[in-house]
Amino acid sequence: MPKSQPSAATKANPSIKNPELYEELREQGNSAEKAARISNAQAKYGNKGKNAPSHKGGKSPKYEEWGRDELYAKAKEIGLSGLSRAPKPKLIDALRSH
Repeated sequence: MPKSQPSAATKANPSIKNPELYEELREQGNSAEKAARISNAQAKYGNKGKNAPSHKGGKSPKYEEWGRDELYAKAKEIGLSGLSRAPKPKLIDALRSH
């Protein structure tokens, strides 16, 4: 598969340490913040060591399996606001796009 050219976002942001991985993560639908975190961590640790991040997430159940109160607590924990009356689908969307 041919490598994609770095986007304007990665060219404009020199803090992105692994632009190819960043672009791949963005194409998969990850937020810019999450893609930057993962790509920079991969660049720092490589694929070795217990502190190295993986492409696959943890063992937590999918958000659809969580209760509304659990989703709201997670949203508060990571600093999302304005969701106190949000229904479960909106909470899930907000958590995934953070």
